[in-house]
Amino acid sequence: MPSCTWDGGHGIDTPGKRSPDGVLREWSWTRDAGEIFAQTLNAHGVTCTNIVPEEKDILLSERCKRINRITKERPDNVHVSFHINAAGDGSKWLTARGWQVHTYTNPSVGSRRLACFAFDEAKEKGFKVRPESPGMPFRPKNLAILRETNCPAILIENFFMDNKEDYEYLLSPNSIYECAEVAARAVLKYFGKL
Repeated sequence: MPSCTWDGGHGIDTPGKRSPDGVLREWSWTRDAGEIFAQTLNAHGVTCTNIVPEEKDILLSERCKRINRITKERPDNVHVSFHINAAGDGSKWLTARGWQVHTYTNPSVGSRRLACFAFDEAKEKGFKVRPESPGMPFRPKNLAILRETNCPAILIENFFMDNKEDYEYLLSPNSIYECAEVAARAVLKYFGKL
């Protein structure tokens, strides 16, 4: 059976991971989006597991170990890491905005495919996307959750919490459902279920 693991960005008390006014918290939003993502995949026959059920921040090394343990049991596993972006330290409103997807700097074929499906789904949804790498719809980045995992993996930055337009969207209940749907449809396409 196809398998997907996911994690939400950071922990409940991780400093700085919030909008400048303190209202939008990355931990809470990504947890809610991830749960809807998991429900959607489970309903379509993809076993989906949250690798960080704890509220506190879990070290990246431990997150990767958890993903790799599941991947060893389920070799067809893929991983999606949910985040909200910020252009600064969270202290003021800035202008950078949009949705983007990351892979490792030297991504596997599977990671590329998954990222491309996510990008296509975001475009189809009408999201303002940020393709920052020439000729690629994803942005390669040397992040542990992408580098140290033994399965195709992507990290999605679901808009900017320190941009007022993105912030207003992220505060709407629709944002959680729409961003979860984009990620879920990407995984379902990856496994040939859509």
